[in-house]
Amino acid sequence: MTHHLGANQYGKAETRVVRIVRDSPVHEIRDLNVSTTLRGDFAAAHVAGDQAAVLPTDTQKNTAFAYAKLNGVDSPEDYALALARRLLDACPAARQAQVRVEQYAWDRIGDHSFVRRGGGVRTAVVTVGPDEAHVLSGVEDLVLLNTTDSEFKGFLRDEFTTLAEADDRILATALVARWRHTTTDAGRETDWNASYDAALATLLSTFAGTYSRALQETLHAMGGALLDAQDGLAEVRFSAPNKHHFLVDFSPFRVDGLTNDGEVFVAADRPYGLIEAQVVRDDAPPAGDAWLGVPGFC
Repeated sequence: MTHHLGANQYGKAETRVVRIVRDSPVHEIRDLNVSTTLRGDFAAAHVAGDQAAVLPTDTQKNTAFAYAKLNGVDSPEDYALALARRLLDACPAARQAQVRVEQYAWDRIGDHSFVRRGGGVRTAVVTVGPDEAHVLSGVEDLVLLNTTDSEFKGFLRDEFTTLAEADDRILATALVARWRHTTTDAGRETDWNASYDAALATLLSTFAGTYSRALQETLHAMGGALLDAQDGLAEVRFSAPNKHHFLVDFSPFRVDGLTNDGEVFVAADRPYGLIEAQVVRDDAPPAGDAWLGVPGFC
């Protein structure tokens, strides 16, 4: 039987990098979870145990720490681009370097005191090659809920369908969203922080302002609104688990006058519907390897 080595990559996963800026009495904090990946000609390491072309994952970890100081962390995108380019330069056998960053938010409660903020986690995935760079910005674990203005009816039925139609229901999800930038030319400045803040505001306002006949419709509206708002985006991808809320049945309770008029629900964590979709600008350039190695649909 013959065989050959297929696609492969390696790197350092989940390096926790915390950067404190202390250049004034009022400190700043950047709290990151950084994963690096190299792709290229590493066949010798697999078939012959020859590590001559391999940049150790420990070195990748150390570089992630060093670049938090040397490059700073004004935005996860800028930091990831600088780190990816450094790793690509440091490893001649690599044809691409990918850096994935999750940034955790902290709220200030003093000049040098903070409290960890709940809500979504900002993300960035950059893939850098010799002649191109792809940037995916995004958010995950963004828990959203509408208490009304959502329905679900008119769906296909068969002999196993028991779901009742709903004219008014809770719509909730823990959203993962990533959007692909086209404005990554060398020397072209992008205000990643402003872009992210505006994107998040667009997603939130669209979710809040859309009457939903299905979660799919809401996601499509959110993606379209984001592309309309930012010309430098090519596409948006969503992964949205439907966080079901079921009305509690009070009828077995022996309490006179106890009714549940859409007020008390049980939040079920599993199983759950999972809706995934992308919204793409008609004239968007192809994604190339931008999504390669990004976990899940997003």
